Parts: sequence; C-alpha cells; structure tokens
Amino acid sequence: MLLTKKKLMIVLSLVLACVAALLWMVISSHHSNSDSANSNGVPAGSHTSNVSMAYLQEEGIQLSMEKDTTYDLHLLMDELPDTEPVYRIHATVVLPAELEVIGFSPNRNNLQATQATFNQTGSVAELTIRNADDTAIAYANRDASKELATITIRLNKELAKTYQEEIKMSNFEIEFNDHNTAAYDISGAAAKVNYTQPASAVGKLPPNGNPLVSHKFGADPYALVYGDRVYVYMTNDVLEYDADSNVKDNTYGNINKISVISSDDLVNWTDHGEIPVAGPQGAAKWATQSWAAAATHKVIDGKDKFFLYFANNASGIGVLTSDSPTGPWIDPIGKALVTRSTPGVEGVTWLFDPAVLVDDDGKAYLYFGGGIPEGKDEMPDTARVMELGPDMTSVLGEAKMIPAPFIFEDAGINKNNGTYYYTYCSNFYGGTRPEGSPPAGEIAYMTSDNPMGPWTYQGSILKNPGHFFGVGGNNHHAMFQFNGVWYIAYHAQTLSKAMGVPKGYRSTQLNKVYFGEDGSIQEIKADYEGVPQVKPFNPYRRVEAATIGWNAGVATEKLAGEGGQQQMVVSDIDNADWIAMSKVDFGDEGASTFVASVSGAKDPASIELRLDSPDGKLIGMLSVSPTAEDSWTEFTTNVSGAEGTHDLYFIFRGATGENLFKLMSWQFSE
Repeated sequence: MLLTKKKLMIVLSLVLACVAALLWMVISSHHSNSDSANSNGVPAGSHTSNVSMAYLQEEGIQLSMEKDTTYDLHLLMDELPDTEPVYRIHATVVLPAELEVIGFSPNRNNLQATQATFNQTGSVAELTIRNADDTAIAYANRDASKELATITIRLNKELAKTYQEEIKMSNFEIEFNDHNTAAYDISGAAAKVNYTQPASAVGKLPPNGNPLVSHKFGADPYALVYGDRVYVYMTNDVLEYDADSNVKDNTYGNINKISVISSDDLVNWTDHGEIPVAGPQGAAKWATQSWAAAATHKVIDGKDKFFLYFANNASGIGVLTSDSPTGPWIDPIGKALVTRSTPGVEGVTWLFDPAVLVDDDGKAYLYFGGGIPEGKDEMPDTARVMELGPDMTSVLGEAKMIPAPFIFEDAGINKNNGTYYYTYCSNFYGGTRPEGSPPAGEIAYMTSDNPMGPWTYQGSILKNPGHFFGVGGNNHHAMFQFNGVWYIAYHAQTLSKAMGVPKGYRSTQLNKVYFGEDGSIQEIKADYEGVPQVKPFNPYRRVEAATIGWNAGVATEKLAGEGGQQQMVVSDIDNADWIAMSKVDFGDEGASTFVASVSGAKDPASIELRLDSPDGKLIGMLSVSPTAEDSWTEFTTNVSGAEGTHDLYFIFRGATGENLFKLMSWQFSE
C-alpha cells in the first residue's frame, strides 16, 4: 500500500511540473510579444496576426507617357479577426516621385465604414479607414474579391523615356479599442510600374510607302486591279536558318505558297495571307514549288472568274482558279499547263515567271520563260508568248519566241493606247554589250501592235535595286494602271537589309510610271518614299486589323473561316508594339467611340489610340480584359479629339515579356 501511494506522488509531481512548464512558456511568449517586434514588423504593445495578409491585386502597371494619366490599384486583405472589434485600418504606401495618390475609394460591398482618407507627403501616402463617430468598422469578403479599397494614382509628369519603378506598401495594420494594433503580412504588397517607349519600325518607316509591308517578305510581285482595289501576289519568301540558328541565304527551294495583299489607297495594305499552291497541302499537289505568280480576272458565262498562273520552280507553269481574288483556289486541270512538251518551248531554259493579258476582244495570252543557253547571253531567245484558250486553263497553238536582248527572266505585259508593252529583267552578262543594250539586272521593254508580236526593243526603264538601295540581286516587276495612273511594283532587299540579313529575301515596292507623248516609258526612279496615298482611309467601317500602313514588332496569322475563306489577324503582340494607318479621315465632327475585337488576352492589357506618331496625341485608351484563346470579344471605349485627317497609331500595352492578345478588327463611330 505504501508503495502504491509513493508511485501516485511521483506521478502527481510530474504532472505539476509539466503544467508549470507550459505556464512559463505562455507567459514568456506573451512577454516577448509585448516587448519586441515580430518578424512581420508588429510593434511593441500590438496584437499579432501571423497569417492575415494585405496586398495589391496588380503585380505591375504599364504607364502611358501623358502627364495626369490616372491608374487604379486594388488593395486586398484577409478578413478581420472576429475576437474583438476593429476601429481603424491604416496603410502606408511608398510611391515613386512621378506618381501621387489622388483617390482612395472603399469597396462598399465588403466594407462598412464612413471615412476613407489619404494624405501624401513626399513619396509616402498614408491611407486611413474609420467611422466618423469612432465606432467599430466592419469588413467581410462578401463579393469574394477580398477588395478593401481602390487607390487611384496619377502621373505628375510626362515620361520621355523608358521608365521602371515600384509602388510598395510599407505598413498595414488594424487598430482595436484599446489602441493596440495588429499588423498584416504585406510581403506581397508591391507593384512594378513601367513605361516602355513604343517599338521602332523596321523596313517601312513612316511616312514612307516602301516596302509595301514590313511584317513579312514578298517577292516577284504581280498586280491585279479588280473593283476599287489592287491585289498584289508575291512569292512567299520566309527566312531560312542553318544548324546554328543563323539566317542563311535564301534557297527558294521550300517556297510553295503565294502571298496576297491588297489596298484601295496604295499605302495601307490588307494582308490576305498565303495561298497554299504546291506540295501535299497545296491545291496543285503535283507541283513542288510556287514562284512568281501572275493573276488575272475574266467574266466567263456571266460569272467573275480569277486565274493564278504560277511557276513550279523552272520546270513548268500551272494554273489555279477561284471565284474571288483571295481564294479559295482549286487546280482545275490537275497538272501543269505549260511543260517541256508544249509546242514552241524547245530551247527555253527556265519555264517560269508567267505574265498574263486579257485583251479587249476577250482573247488571253500567257508570257513566260527565261534563262541563258550557253554562249547566248546577248540573245538567249528564251522568252515566249502563247495564246490561252477561252477557258483560260488551256493553251492554243504554238508558243512564239520574243527576241528580247540579254533577257534573264521576269515577263511582264501591258497594253496602253493600243500598244503592247513586253517588259523583262536583263541578265548579268559581264562582257561588253552593244550600244543601246540593257545594262545588267535592269528592267527593259519592247513594244508591238499585236500581243503575239513582232516586237521592237525600246530600252531600259528601271535600274537594278542596288543602284537605289545599296543592295542588289535580281530585278522583278509588274506594271499596272489604277484610277488612271500607271505604277510599277518591283522587289528589293530593303526589309532584309534593315533587319541585317540581306541574303536574298525580297520585299515589294511601288513607284509611279510615266509615258511620254510618243508612248515611250520614261526612266523610273525607285525610292523608299513610294507613291502618294490616292484616297483617305475611312475608319467608320469594320476594318480588318491586318490592314496596316506601318508597324513595329507584330506579325499576322490565319484565322480559318467558312467555305475555305480566311482572315488574317494581328498576332505576336508585345508591350510597346504598334500598328498604324496612314491618312485616316475622321471628318469634321470626329469620332466618339472605338470598338475592337480581341482574343487570347491572358492578363489585362490596353490599346492606346494616338494621332500622327507613336507618342502623339492620345485620343482614347481601350482596356482589354482577359479573354479566352478561341473566342473573340468586343471591347469599347470613348474617344475625343479625333477630327480631321491624321495618321492613326494603335500602341499595345500590357505585361512585358509575353504576347498580349490577338486583334481581329476595329471600327470607330461618330
């Protein structure tokens, strides 16, 4: 029995010792919290809140350059403790010198308090929430946003260069009735503020018109005038890379698409994408390449029909047909139209570079050929003309030779005032040329009073691109008449030179053509300026976003549509990239609203609408909310100050280092 009592005393002693130890730990912890700050900066005499947090919803804000532009920061917090009433919320925010707080608005869905005040001294803004009668306030996350209030800030100076700073919360605490406080964890309460200067244009620089587009290449141009628009068909040059990811010389061997752009003013061009001509995915699966296409239009059986003649490398010429100048296209015969077995093509080195003419009587003719047989530089005899059948997909009779001196390639055909003009690119023979012969790599021309000849050589009209732009190569062209004025489209390595890779990647340019009173073609001057815009641009209609005058940084991609149709959308949009339109006519009354169709915005972004330059007058700001990748959402904003005729710039703003969204279309309203 004594042994049992002894054991009980031992157990009781151990229990009392454990209780004493626990009491000491509690007292010690309370004493420590009363005398010193905790790891979250809780001052002496404060309650503790180790898990509650306060933070800013925005991780970053992209600033506009304009002084007095305002921005909102959303202040979020965890719910208040339910152990005792809270009488005040206080926050301290540190801002860069260029920003100031001008508003502090509570979220009435979550907060019940009568006063939200702010006071900024220097770079420090003090924010306070309380009731005027000093009663307890109430906060609960009723709308599931955790938003306590909105802080409105203003830029107090104009930004002239790239700018990177930070807004940071240095303190956030709640106050109880005993004037003790509890601090919230503010480790996430910071937002980067950035201004990035608009990106620089490359290749086509405002206000120049050449090259026609600079977001992609396009060679061997051919022009089709249909309705009130000019359609330009181009060999789809695409950068090629070696094993070390360096741009290599253009081999042309992988080109199996034809690129199409169009314009009704000759400065702003709509990208219609690429025609899949050759290869397994192309309309003409028998062909391996598609180079230097020629297009024409003819009414057959009362219906508009379009025809695209293309070169399958240098081995033959195929034809595609469509009911639209932009497709979709089909191969009506399933094989080449012109081959080495076609009558009259014997001796033609290169069966390529077609041109087509539909004459006033409805008859049509195909011009093609090129190359230099050994020892025949002066008179290669490799140019041909052949009549097409009424269906435009067959040939009649035998091809006739065109005796073009020093021909290299690049057939062209036009008719003006009853005279037929055959144009071509001269070869690069390095020996002595007879007087009156075309110099190397220039566009020369011959004339006839019959589309099949005979032909008379007249002279050279356009020097090699190297003469004008400091980078040479072959010369390829097409002449056309639009609104009573004659033009020449030709290619040069202007964009690739500006990119630092002049390795055979060509871009289409445009200049005027003048005829003398005797019908002669005057020498043509090529330049970056290009041609005058023939009409102002109308912003009060739905505009495909891939209609571009100038741009910096963007690309375009295909949006598949019904019936094989396709629309191009602007993509690869990063912060500070832009597109612009030339001579947009807003009228005397001006625009009042702007709407744009956007897809794929992961984070909030915006479009600045500016006049005349990337940093010009701001007429509106379109906010873009996050959208699904595969759906299109329209966003609208008000605009002001857009009257008269101006160049119009869309400056894209959003998070740095990621694609912001895709843009399909836009429109202003009066």
